[in-house]
Amino acid sequence: MNEGLAGDHFGDLVAIGTALAIGLLIGVERERNPWAKAGIRTFALVAVFGALSAIVAQHLDSGWIVAAGIGVVGAMIVAAYHRDTAQEADPGTTTVIALLVAYLLGVLTALGERQVAVMIAIATTVLLYFKPEMRGALERFSRRDLLSVLQFAVITFIVLPFLPDAGHGPYGALNPYRIWLMVVLVAGIGLAGYIALRLVGGTRGALYVGFFGGLVSSTATTLAYSRVGTDPAARPLATRVILIANLVVLARVVVVASFVSGGFATKLAPVLGAAIVVGALLALAFVRRDETPGDIPVPETANPTELREAVGFGALFAAVLVLSAWLNDIAGAKGLYLVAAASGLTDVDAITLSTGSLLEQGATAPRVAVLTVAVALVSNQIVKLAFVLLRGGLGLFRVVGLPMAVTGLTVLAAALLAP
Repeated sequence: MNEGLAGDHFGDLVAIGTALAIGLLIGVERERNPWAKAGIRTFALVAVFGALSAIVAQHLDSGWIVAAGIGVVGAMIVAAYHRDTAQEADPGTTTVIALLVAYLLGVLTALGERQVAVMIAIATTVLLYFKPEMRGALERFSRRDLLSVLQFAVITFIVLPFLPDAGHGPYGALNPYRIWLMVVLVAGIGLAGYIALRLVGGTRGALYVGFFGGLVSSTATTLAYSRVGTDPAARPLATRVILIANLVVLARVVVVASFVSGGFATKLAPVLGAAIVVGALLALAFVRRDETPGDIPVPETANPTELREAVGFGALFAAVLVLSAWLNDIAGAKGLYLVAAASGLTDVDAITLSTGSLLEQGATAPRVAVLTVAVALVSNQIVKLAFVLLRGGLGLFRVVGLPMAVTGLTVLAAALLAP
C-alpha cells in the first residue's frame, strides 16, 4: 500500500517537474517581450498550477477544478493588462493565450500525456519566438497566394474525404478518390517548392532558385530563364538555373512514383540516379564559376494548388489513365510508349502515376513501366530544349543543349539496360 502511494507521489512529482520545465521554456521567450505582463516566473507557476489542478481534480474526482483554474488564469492576466492602459504597443492577446496554453499543458502532464505536452510546448515557443520571421515571410505572399494555400486545404480535407474509393469507367481505371489523392500529393510537392521559391526570393543564388523551380515546374523555370539567357551577361546564371532545375525534376519523378508504388520508385531510382550523376558532371563542366551580381529573377510559375490547376491536372491524369489502360490492352508496351511520348510533351507526373497504377495492378511489367517514364522524360526534355533554342537563342543552346540532351539520353539508355 505504501509502495503504491509512493509510486503515485513520484508520478505526481514527475508531472509537476515536467510542467515546471514547460513553463520555464515558454516563459523564457515571453521574458524577451518588454510589453508582456507575464515572464519566466509567471509562466512556470501557471504551468505548475495547471498540473496541480489536474492532480487535485483526479483525487477529488471533480473536473470543474480544472475548468475553474482556466478561468482564474485568464481573468488574472486580462486584469493585469486592463490596469495598465498606457502600454498600447501590445494588447496582450498573445501572452494571454500563451498563459492559457501553459496552464493546459500543465494539466496534460498530470494526465500522463507528458510527451505530447512537451512537443506542444516546443511548437508554442517556436511560434512565439519567430514572430518577426513569420511576419516577414507572409509579406512576400500576395492575397492570391494565401488563397491558394486555403484552396489546398479545401482539396485535401474537404473534397478528398467525400470521394468514392471505387473503380469506374473503362477498365475500371477511374477511381475518383485515388485520382484526387494524386492531385493532392502532386500539388503538395508543388506547393512546398512554390512557397520556398517565394521565400528565397531573388538573392539566394542560382542553386536555390533552380532547385525549388525544378520542384514547382522545370518547364516553367526553363522557359523563364531562357528569356534571361538572351543577355550574354546573364547567360551563366540562366545556364546554372536551367541545368539544376532539370536535374531536380528527375528526383521529383522518383518521389511521385513512390506515391503509387514503392517498388516502382525502387526500379526508377537507379535509372534516374545515373542520369542525375551524368547530368551533374556535365553541368559542372559547362557552368562558369563566376557569380552574377545582383538579384536573381524568380521564374513566374502558376500556384499548383489553385483549383483550376488542380482540376486541370486531375482531368489530365484521368485521361492518361484511361488512354494508357486502353492502348496497353490493344497494343501492349508500344501503346504505352505512345501515350508517354504524347503526355511527356506537357507533363511527366500524370504518365508516371498512371504507369505506376498499371504496374500495381499487374497490367504491365516493371521494365516496361520504367521505360515508359523514360520515354516521357525524353519527350519533355525535347520540348524544353526547343524552348531554350527559340527563347534563349543559339548562344544559350550551345551551353545548355548538350548537358540536357545527354542527360535525357542517359535516362533512356539506363532504362533500356535496366533488368
